[in-house]
Amino acid sequence: MSQTHSMTADTVVRDLGKTYQTERGPVAAIAGVTLDIADGEFVAIIGASGCGKSTFLRILAGFEPATCGTLTLGGRPVTKPGPDRGVVFQDYGLFPWLTVRENIAYGPRQTGSSRASAHATADRFVEAVGLTRFADKYPKELSGGMQQRVAIARVMANSPLVMLMDEPFGALDALTRTNMQHELARLHKETGTTVVFVTHSIEEAVFLADRVVVMAGGASHGVPGHIKAVVPISLANRDVTSAEFNRHKRELAALVHEGSNPAGVR
Repeated sequence: MSQTHSMTADTVVRDLGKTYQTERGPVAAIAGVTLDIADGEFVAIIGASGCGKSTFLRILAGFEPATCGTLTLGGRPVTKPGPDRGVVFQDYGLFPWLTVRENIAYGPRQTGSSRASAHATADRFVEAVGLTRFADKYPKELSGGMQQRVAIARVMANSPLVMLMDEPFGALDALTRTNMQHELARLHKETGTTVVFVTHSIEEAVFLADRVVVMAGGASHGVPGHIKAVVPISLANRDVTSAEFNRHKRELAALVHEGSNPAGVR
C-alpha cells in the first residue's frame, strides 16, 4: 500500500529556536536545533521531561512558529499547519458522532474527494489497521488501542508527507502498546511515510526508529532544549531480547541520564 507524492518529504531544520515571553522574562524552550530527516525515514525523539521534544514537534506541525532558524519540508518553508503533515496525539481526537469509516473518510471529504472515493480510501485504511469488522462502530464502542488505530488510519488516509506522533501510545496498557508498536512498524514499512515520533520510552524508540534523536536541557536545567546526540539504529531485526537491541538501549539511556536528574526521567 505504498503512497506516492509529487514531492519528497525531506525535512531540513537549521538552528531552530523557540523563546516564550513570560511574566519573569523570556524563556528559551529550544535553541540551535539542526536536523535532516530523509524522505521515508522513521525518526524517534527521546529525552527527559521538559527538554523541548513536544515544542519541536509542534513547530514541525506548524501549530506554533519558531522564534529563529529555518524549517523546510520538500524545499518549502513550514509556517503553518498543512495537509502535508498529519499529527497523532496521545488523545485520539476522534469525532464521537462518526463511525470508524466516517472518521477516516472525513479528511478526504474535506479536501474534495467524492463520498464514494473517500469511503473507498477509508475502507482501505480500515483494512490496513485490522478494523474491517468494526468499520460501522462508533468510538465509544472501541477499546483504547482500537481508537488509536483509527486515529492513525485517519491521518494516513490524507496521504501526508510526514506523520508527526506525540506519545501516541502513552495512555495504552503494556500489551496493547506492544501490539500498536508492531502495527505502526508494519504500516511504516508498507506506506513509506516519513514518521517523527516523540516518546519517553527508550525501548519503543529502539524498536521503531531508523535513528533516535536524544534531546537534553530545558528550563529546569537552566539551558534551552537542544539535540545532544543522533544515534542510528542498525539492527537486522528488532528482537527486544537480543544483545544488540539492549546495547542500543543502554547507550541511549546513558545519553538521556547523563548530566540530568534521574528522578526527572520516566
